[in-house]
Amino acid sequence: MALVSTLSFSPPNSPIIMNKTPRIIHNSSVVPPSSSPRIPRCIVVPDHSLAPTPSQYFDRTYGHPIITFGQQDEFRVEHANKLETFKRIFGEVSEDPLQGLAMTDAIQRLGIDHHFQHEIEQVLQRQYMLSGDNYVHNCDLHEVSLRFRLLRQGGYFLPAGVFNRFKDKEGSFRHELCMDIKGLIELYEASQLEIEGEDVLDEAREFSFKNLSKWQDSKGGHISNTLDQPIHKSLPRLKARNLLTSDLQATNGWLNILQDVAKMDFNLVQSLHQREIAHVSDWWKQLGLAKELGFARDQPMKWYIWSITCLTDPTLSEQRIDLTKAISLIYVIDDVFDVYGTLDELTLFVQAVERWDCGASDGLPDYMKLCFKALDDITNEISQKVHEEYGRNPIDSLRKAWKTLFRAFLVEARWFGSGKFPKAREYLENGIISSGVHIVLVHIFFLLGLGSTDQNVEIIDNNPSIISTTAAILRLWDDLGSAKDENQNGHDGSYVDCYMKEHQDIEIESARQHVIDMISDAWKALNQECLSRESFSMTFCKASLNIARMVPLMYSYDEKQRLPSLDEYIKSLLYQSVPMKTLFPTKI
Repeated sequence: MALVSTLSFSPPNSPIIMNKTPRIIHNSSVVPPSSSPRIPRCIVVPDHSLAPTPSQYFDRTYGHPIITFGQQDEFRVEHANKLETFKRIFGEVSEDPLQGLAMTDAIQRLGIDHHFQHEIEQVLQRQYMLSGDNYVHNCDLHEVSLRFRLLRQGGYFLPAGVFNRFKDKEGSFRHELCMDIKGLIELYEASQLEIEGEDVLDEAREFSFKNLSKWQDSKGGHISNTLDQPIHKSLPRLKARNLLTSDLQATNGWLNILQDVAKMDFNLVQSLHQREIAHVSDWWKQLGLAKELGFARDQPMKWYIWSITCLTDPTLSEQRIDLTKAISLIYVIDDVFDVYGTLDELTLFVQAVERWDCGASDGLPDYMKLCFKALDDITNEISQKVHEEYGRNPIDSLRKAWKTLFRAFLVEARWFGSGKFPKAREYLENGIISSGVHIVLVHIFFLLGLGSTDQNVEIIDNNPSIISTTAAILRLWDDLGSAKDENQNGHDGSYVDCYMKEHQDIEIESARQHVIDMISDAWKALNQECLSRESFSMTFCKASLNIARMVPLMYSYDEKQRLPSLDEYIKSLLYQSVPMKTLFPTKI
């Protein structure tokens, strides 16, 4: 049996990840190779609801793709024509500052900004120049807030002091702003891009939230949606899908054309993702780990969804598939540590990986040999692709990242085995690594070709803040208690547990609020990193942000310990096309 698929891949045409809660599977087909005790922690009935084959989705429940194979060429031509038409309109209309902001916002909200990177950059540069002129003093709250958000999202640092002019003599936001619903909504959106020390944005968020909450009952769901899911902390493609399937009232002539472009684009990208998941499914089956390791999770769909969430540009097809391979190993290896391995075996496993020598795995149990072989093969495969594409081999950095993850897993296994609680800070420092986020982002870093210099490689090898803050958001959210894995009972500790152990007199709600505040601070730090990206591209920054945005969806378990929101996200993203008035609208 081939451990790693030998298929070559050509991209189709144009705790992260795991929950650290461990599990034990009963009646496993794998016979323990050692007499030393397993590490039983809790009981789980394997849930394969997130691991269907692509063919299972193309049925009457979800419908067939709106674009059949024979129609794709015609559909692409129609899409390209509309796209060019709108680019001409964008170039003309965006000369007006307010219209330029509105069009840029609409393009980004509809999820088609990858087609307009140059045009959007020109708009942002003009807006940044305007932000220092007297022009902004004549702008209302909505325009100032929108400009602030779009510039910061684009990597331009606009001082938060632009909002001070909306305050009264006492230093509070002026009372008449309470009636400006449009301005309050955009002020709340802008406040989400806060960095540490920006008190005015803290005040802006509290002020806008308080006053928008008063309007919720009388003004419908738009306000509720803003407060629950602000743009900066939500998944762009999910937001876009919701907009495209709602009854949009186009107040600008150009918005009608843009909506048509976005709907066609969504369906084209969906068709691309369907082919990608089919490839991932075939690769995972040929890899053979699911068959050989009966205790491990078998959820290629769930792993792939991380990849399309991180890397949203349609041109990054092969990178998404390679990233999914690395993510699958994070899950499988996590299950080796949390579900099946004895402490003695896990120690030997870490030692073998530290040496990273195929001969070093000879003393391992068979199931660990399979894992090590898959890890070595996939790491070599990805490294070779990066080397051929960008001229530099990242094998040392990728191996170093995996070694770090293995060590963190072993630390947690020893903590559990001893029954001792670590200090909260010590737990979090290790938990940031054991989240697996750094594995994902290090792979993304090299798959995007960012490791071309010694300086950049040194930065990524040392777990920079953009990675550790993203991982902290995931770990802390997980540890709030909303992240029990599928059908699991019990847990092996969390930051909340460790914190309460250190502070015996604290109530559970106070401890949870402390963690919520830490997540808020981590978001501020992540915003800062994305604004001061000296070594990281915008694509890498967006990948980091999208991991943080994905966390609530990935860990929102219901009373049956399932992930209904994630399941709906997968269906809507991959298997439910966006309705259009006609399949091929009349050309403009």
